[in-house]
Amino acid sequence: MRTLIVDDERLARNELKRLLEPYTKIEIIGEAANAEEALVMIDELQPELLFLDIQMPGKNGFELLSSIEGKTPEVIFTTAYDEYAIKAFEYNALDYLLKPIDNDRLKETIHRIEENQALPEVSTANNERIEKILGENDQVFVKDGEKCWFVKLGKIRLFESMGNYVRLHFDDQKPLVLKSLNNLEERLDPGTYFRANRKHIINLHWIEKIEPWFSGGLLVTLQGGDKIEISRRQAIRFKELMSL
Repeated sequence: MRTLIVDDERLARNELKRLLEPYTKIEIIGEAANAEEALVMIDELQPELLFLDIQMPGKNGFELLSSIEGKTPEVIFTTAYDEYAIKAFEYNALDYLLKPIDNDRLKETIHRIEENQALPEVSTANNERIEKILGENDQVFVKDGEKCWFVKLGKIRLFESMGNYVRLHFDDQKPLVLKSLNNLEERLDPGTYFRANRKHIINLHWIEKIEPWFSGGLLVTLQGGDKIEISRRQAIRFKELMSL
């Protein structure tokens, strides 16, 4: 993947290049110290990926992206400041890495990029691109009011419909996102996430206990204590899936 590093600190650029050396699919085609240099190089070299610092002399990283004419490369923001996280994801960033960059954290990012690159583009009859199915190793950005999280889907044990919103249950957090449960179900890997009933999708890996329930249904207890009823109709599918 043709990659351009944009950072005003030479030492930061050198360190990132060192960290990226093991990843042969990341081809570093250049580096820029500011937005002006980067714009010229983006136009000439047509990179597919930017590792982009946010705070730089002159135009910052966000202003650089707004100045790009034509197709914008994929972006991974690198910054020493975490207050830009919300704005970064408004720019559809692939990821947001805090300096000093942790090698394990970078490894997760590169792995996700490689997975996305390996996915074939699938189109419908109307040539509309089908959205990627999300699995437990994918990370999602969640914002609820002033709070925000960058959470791995595998940590979310339960999705609960709340009208036009869905409540996510992970750790001791329960943020709301403006999304329908039906829409969410279409994006989630059915091998990990199961539609228990009209209001709930459960993470199968978090099931601790299964009990018979009324009218042929089942009652599952998740790690953490959540008790969710699986409707009679879904219980049939659940037994087939879990080979009960």
